[in-house]
Amino acid sequence: MDVSEQVRQMALDLEEKIIADRRYLHQYPELSLEEYNTQKFISEQLDEMGIPYKHMAATGVVATIKGQAPGAYDEDGNPAYRLGMRADIDALPIQERIEADYVSKYPGVAHTCGHDAHTAMLLGAARILNQMRDRLKGEIRLIFQPAEEVTKGAFEMIGYGVLAGVDSMFGMHIWSDLDAGKINCQPGQRMANTDWFRIDIEGASAHGSMPHKGVDAVVVAAELVVTLQVLVSRDISPFEPTVLTIGEIHGGSARNIVSGGAYMTGTVRTWTENMRKQMPDRISKIVERVAEGLGATAELRWEDGHCGLANDPACAARAEGAVRKLFGEEGLGAYDGTLAGEDFSEYLRHVPGVFAFLGTRNPEVGAVYPQHSCYFTIDESVLKNGVMFAAQYALDTLA
Repeated sequence: MDVSEQVRQMALDLEEKIIADRRYLHQYPELSLEEYNTQKFISEQLDEMGIPYKHMAATGVVATIKGQAPGAYDEDGNPAYRLGMRADIDALPIQERIEADYVSKYPGVAHTCGHDAHTAMLLGAARILNQMRDRLKGEIRLIFQPAEEVTKGAFEMIGYGVLAGVDSMFGMHIWSDLDAGKINCQPGQRMANTDWFRIDIEGASAHGSMPHKGVDAVVVAAELVVTLQVLVSRDISPFEPTVLTIGEIHGGSARNIVSGGAYMTGTVRTWTENMRKQMPDRISKIVERVAEGLGATAELRWEDGHCGLANDPACAARAEGAVRKLFGEEGLGAYDGTLAGEDFSEYLRHVPGVFAFLGTRNPEVGAVYPQHSCYFTIDESVLKNGVMFAAQYALDTLA
C-alpha cells in the first residue's frame, strides 16, 4: 500500500471520531482567550495519542510529533525539518439558529466560523502522523491557537516563541464559497489586511421633545454610517479592493432623551499595503468634518490588525501536489481569494507556508450560509478530506 492510500484508509477509519470531536467542540464553544475547556479537550486527546505538549499563551496548546525516519535529527538533536501545522480554536459571540443535535449549549456563543472543524481535523491528522513517524524526516509542531477572531492569537503565540526553529507553516480553513470537498491552495495573496476602529461621538443631551436644545449623537452616528460608505464607493478606485463595515453602534440611555453620546465599531479590509496605510487618515477626516458640521465632536481610534495572507509558491505547489495524489486534478477548486482576514498571515511574515481553503458548500445538507452567519453549518463529510490533505502535505514535506 503506497503512502497516499495508507493515509486515505486511516482517515476513513477515523471519520467517525473526527466528526464526534467536531460535534463535541461545537456544543461547547468558547470565546477568544476563554478557551479553557477546549484546551483541556485537546490536551486529553494528545495524552491519549502519547504526543507531548505544553500550554502556551494561556489557552493555546503546542505539541510535537518527532519523526523516526533515517536522518530525522542530526547529532545535536536538531530536526532535519520542522513543519508547523496550525488550527484556531475560538468561537464567536453569536446566537446560532441551526437545527441539530449538537447545537451550542452556551447562549450567544457559537462556532459559526468552523474553528471546531479545524481543531478536529488537526487532531485527526495528528493521529495519522503519529502512527507514521517512521516516514517523517524531521518533526511536526502542532499549534492549537486561541483568539483568531479578535486578531490576537497569532501575535501571542509568536511572542511566546512558537515559531522558533520552524521552517514552514501549514494552515487550512473550511470555506462556504467552495463546493464541498474541493481544495484551493494556489500561490500569491489570498486574504486581505484586517484592521479595526472605534468612533466616539460627543453631542449634548436634551429632552426628547426639544431636540433643538441638544446635539443628537445618534443622528451624527447615523450620518457617519452613510458617509463612510461613500469613501469606498466614490473615493477609492474600484480596482483597489476595500471594505469598510460598521459592526456595532450604540447610543442613548432612554427613549425620551436626545442622546449626548454614541459610539460605533467596525473593520476595514484592504488588499494593498498602500491603501491600508491611507485608511486611518482618510476615515479620520470624514469623522471629524461630519461631526463638526452637525455641532458635535468625534474621535477615531484605530487598531492595527493583521496583514494580508499570501501563500509561498513552493509550499502552494506542494499542497496542490498533495491534493492531486489523494483526489486527482478534480480535487482542486478555483477561488479568487477573499477580503476576509486571517491572522495565520502573521506566521507567514516570518516563515514561508501555505493556507488552504477546504470547500464545505452543499445545498443538500443546508450548508449554504457564509461564515459568521447564525445559520452557518458544514457538510461534515469533508472533514476526512481535510485530515487526509493535512497528513499528506506533512508527509510530503518531511519525506
